Amino acid sequence: MLPVYLATAYLAPVQYYTKLFRFADVRIETCENYLKQTYRNRCTIAAANGTLSLSIPIVKPDTPKCLTKDIRISDHGNWRHLHWNALVSAYNLSPFFEYYEDDFAPFYRRRYNFLFDFNNELLQTVCRLLDMEPRISLTEEYRPDLPNDFRETIRPKHEGTDTTFFPQPYHQVFRDKHGFLPNLSIIDLLFNMGPEAVLILRDSYSYK
Repeated sequence: MLPVYLATAYLAPVQYYTKLFRFADVRIETCENYLKQTYRNRCTIAAANGTLSLSIPIVKPDTPKCLTKDIRISDHGNWRHLHWNALVSAYNLSPFFEYYEDDFAPFYRRRYNFLFDFNNELLQTVCRLLDMEPRISLTEEYRPDLPNDFRETIRPKHEGTDTTFFPQPYHQVFRDKHGFLPNLSIIDLLFNMGPEAVLILRDSYSYK
């Protein structure tokens, strides 16, 4: 089977993890120029008032173009504290929050210099908790027009462009209030469904 190509992402959405479930060989892009307003530095969760976007502040590059792997995290705004408090507030009543809390809390206490390293370690943690073992490697050069290329397909406001993704509903803490909110961060699926999260990933990928 050909590999799948993905961009780095901060607690990526369910759509992203359907590819990690489906493909045994995963290539994470390291040689692209950084793009704003993507999942590279933000995720979306379900909060009491609806969807909530959490963005990691970055250090503005010195040049107009900068490789994503060279993007540094800024300490501006005490974002680690704010993000963790938002996650606790949103999911402390979810069925599996206490079960996974200790796996994620350290990410919001330790300082990471580079966004790519932070995202990659979160990715490895999520795969371990989901009991998924894709072979993940990093690209060594940027190549356009690749098969199974989801580097730019999986991004905010691009819903519907991925014909392999059909989000399946599952229990969410605020579903009675807001209805089912599809394609949130993988952390939403994990905290709400626990080990059964992989079944949602399986059923949300179309093999047609």
